[in-house]
Amino acid sequence: MDSLTAFGLLAVTAMLVFYALEDRHARYVLAFAGACGLASIYGFLQGAWPFGVVEAIWALVALRRWQLRAAVR
Repeated sequence: MDSLTAFGLLAVTAMLVFYALEDRHARYVLAFAGACGLASIYGFLQGAWPFGVVEAIWALVALRRWQLRAAVR
C-alpha cells in the first residue's frame, strides 16, 4: 500500500467514525467536516476529481451543520 492510498484510507475511516459519533457532540460534526476535506484532497491527488468535488461539497454541508448546532448550544 502506498502512502496516498493509506492517506485515503485514513480519511474515509475518519469520516465513518465521526459520522457515527455526530449525535454525541457538535465537535464530531466539525471533525466529520475536516475528514471530508481530507477525503476531498485525497480525491484530487489521486486524480478522481469528481470524488474530490463531492467530498468538498460534503465538507461545506457539514460545516454548515456544525454552525447551526453550535449556535443552538
